[in-house]
Amino acid sequence: MPEDKDKSLETWLWDAACSIRGAQEAAKFKDFILPLVFTKRLCDVFDDEIDRIAKEVGSRAKAFKLVEKDKKLVRFYLPLVPAKPDDRVWSVIRTGKDNKRDAGDDYQSKLGQEVTTYLRAIAKSNPDLEGIIDRIDFNATTHGQRDLEDDRLSNLIEKISEKRLGLADVEPDIIGRSYEYLIRKFAEGSGQSAGEFYTPKEVGLIMAKIMDPEPGMTVYDPCCGSAGLLIKCQLVLNQKMELRSKKKYAPLQLYGQEYVGTTWAMANMNMIIHDMEGEIEIGDSFRNPKFRERGGLQTFDRLVANPMWNQDWFTEQDYENDELDRFPKEAGFPGKSSADWGWTQVMLASLNDKGRAAVVLDTGAASRGSGNANRNKEKEIRKWFVEQDLIEGVIYLPENLFYNTNAPGILLFLNKAKQKDRRGKLFMVNASKVFEKGDPKNYVSEDGIERIASAFIDWREEDKFSRVVEVADIARADFNISPSRHIHVTDGQDHRPIGDIMAELEELQAEAGQANCALKRVLTELGV
Repeated sequence: MPEDKDKSLETWLWDAACSIRGAQEAAKFKDFILPLVFTKRLCDVFDDEIDRIAKEVGSRAKAFKLVEKDKKLVRFYLPLVPAKPDDRVWSVIRTGKDNKRDAGDDYQSKLGQEVTTYLRAIAKSNPDLEGIIDRIDFNATTHGQRDLEDDRLSNLIEKISEKRLGLADVEPDIIGRSYEYLIRKFAEGSGQSAGEFYTPKEVGLIMAKIMDPEPGMTVYDPCCGSAGLLIKCQLVLNQKMELRSKKKYAPLQLYGQEYVGTTWAMANMNMIIHDMEGEIEIGDSFRNPKFRERGGLQTFDRLVANPMWNQDWFTEQDYENDELDRFPKEAGFPGKSSADWGWTQVMLASLNDKGRAAVVLDTGAASRGSGNANRNKEKEIRKWFVEQDLIEGVIYLPENLFYNTNAPGILLFLNKAKQKDRRGKLFMVNASKVFEKGDPKNYVSEDGIERIASAFIDWREEDKFSRVVEVADIARADFNISPSRHIHVTDGQDHRPIGDIMAELEELQAEAGQANCALKRVLTELGV
């Protein structure tokens, strides 16, 4: 499909979202909008499947009856039968409201309930969709006020009706990319909550390219959000197989776990609309990972993840009492102020003997505690990872890419089977200058993505950009693994990155607080 049609589809999706209350309010209604767009795709694909069967049996009326008797003839069976067999299935939702347009207040009070009933009926007929499209009540109220008024819902249905999303209209990758575009647009308007479900596209592509998945591999994301990182691994594999002129190959086996219910549903919809199959579980993967085998933790070939940075609600007991031995005592446990390295330990434990991982972390995770004479728990874990030769490399990202922070972030790469000539070394990329200005966020161009990923894959050194660093040099730097510490991107006087400075200030403030408490105890004991 030409690029302009792709853009047109994205524009239509965003216009549909804005039809509720305009661009400023659209993100607040994502939980209503995404299931309806997803349902439109299901309806149009179901129509295509009915048409295919109708060619064999003589009519759509016969096809509907046949599919009702044998639901395995279609991927998803939709119990929505239009008034006339030749009408489109989506018309059950659309014309249902049109026929009641003159019903006044009675119509206004029924539309939300009707849509809810339709989606619940679809989910009931398809166990794989239960909890995914039926978790939202389109008739819900808060303090007596409808969350989504029927006139706005009517506008949304009408806007969504403007385009067909069937097999002959848009390929899975295109509708999938457009759907993810819509998720990204919601992220732009969601402030601090955006990081819970969306990682910028270019960051995901860099991770997927470096992970270099092969057909049939298992890929896991323990905090998968909208499943974007998993999906990008499959897309990168598809591109690689296309370059090899291979049309038949085993797809990746995708696994994810997500804590937030609505985001878990979003992940499942995103996977299906990309025409990919995976297993997405719901729950807290830090405290209760769902993927287990033979009484232990299931392990994977590849892992990609962007856990929430600097989580401070895990306690010493969470680490000590872990039944799966994911937190080796010789490495130590992180302090309560940040679980970044706790998550990194989770990632490591989830890899098989030849597994590799790409993890997004706060920049402070690479440097906190270095240069400090006192024992720092994060530094000790970082030191253990370096000394065990488990870190393949680190990429320092540009600032203002992520939707919930202006901080740059890093990509940390783990490898449990480093090739012989790379052992005892780390590859570092300082990509802080590789970005284009955007509104509201910066972004990395396609050329920038390729430059960063190819340099890392080839371990290609480039002045002021990338270099191989010996473990001995890391030790001399007190186990600071930030590329900004080892690669200077400017001439003349060096300026430390804001992320590093902020991390050190936070640590100094914490230490000052501890010192003040200790001083108060001493003064109290002295009766001063």
